Amino acid sequence: MLNNKTILITGGTGSFGKKFLEMIFEKYNPKKIIIYSRDEFKQSVMASEYREKPGIDMSKVRFFIGDVRDKERLMRAFVGVDYVIHAAAMKQVPTCEYNPMEAVKTNIHGAQNVIEAALDSGVKKVVALSTDKAVNPINLYGGTKLVSDNLFIAANAYSGQSGTVFSVVRYGNVAGSRGSVIPIWQKILDEGNDELGVTDYRMTRFWITLRQGVELVFKALEESTGGETYISKIPSFKIDDLAHAMCLNSHGREAKIKEIGIREGEKLHEVMVTKDDSRMTYEYDKHYIVYPNFDWRRKKDILDGGKLVEDGFEYNSGTNTEWLGVEELREALKKMDE
Repeated sequence: MLNNKTILITGGTGSFGKKFLEMIFEKYNPKKIIIYSRDEFKQSVMASEYREKPGIDMSKVRFFIGDVRDKERLMRAFVGVDYVIHAAAMKQVPTCEYNPMEAVKTNIHGAQNVIEAALDSGVKKVVALSTDKAVNPINLYGGTKLVSDNLFIAANAYSGQSGTVFSVVRYGNVAGSRGSVIPIWQKILDEGNDELGVTDYRMTRFWITLRQGVELVFKALEESTGGETYISKIPSFKIDDLAHAMCLNSHGREAKIKEIGIREGEKLHEVMVTKDDSRMTYEYDKHYIVYPNFDWRRKKDILDGGKLVEDGFEYNSGTNTEWLGVEELREALKKMDE
């Protein structure tokens, strides 16, 4: 489906954009990939990094300086684009708390600009990246992403003549991604320390790799018909188990764990599907889909192969049925960059 197509990624110099660039050339033969972002230095670094990387045809990659806050620039960038992945966002919870108006401009107004530019430019499909923090949000970042998700889902009601299809892919912290705990802890371990700070011993998270995240986006691009929220079925782990697994891999001994307390805006568990969403959530072999409860989303549009989950179902990292222990995490860490 993506062969000979032009795909644009907003915020494309981040961890997701880099892995997407690698994987699209593994699986498809695109016409052009456009990396749209506002940081010229990161674009330059990314271009240098991938210029000599095997399997990536940099003659098909274009770097486009622009901000999602700038609708005119988006309109120019979207000319001739078939598919858009919206990954640009202000993501750091403390930064959003102390700069709320800036977070609103990027995460909400930026989302609206992407939607309007896609509709006006005749883009075929848009997939927006979401986060567990948008589910029952307790911080500003989560609140802005909740609004963003709803904007993308509702945008399908406006795409009559253009035919643009909008969907959402939701996952939590990605293993090893920029700003996640793994590179932070690895730096501490590489410096010879084995004491790691855990915010709360009870804390759990879902385990998802960048590759799995990109694969879910490919699925949304291939099969979405409008308004779906895609969520991977993945295992959970305890944060302190991750600390022990990393220390064992690095030093061959158990980590010294220090509980440092939950940071502002941090949750004990990641929630991907709420109990209230269960009435429109279908389970598939490797993922869930939350369908929108709108008149324009008809029953016949439910994708084949799914089964409606039980009323009151919640997809929560703390009550998940699949878990990774210390040994499984040690192996998962070794395969993280594949």
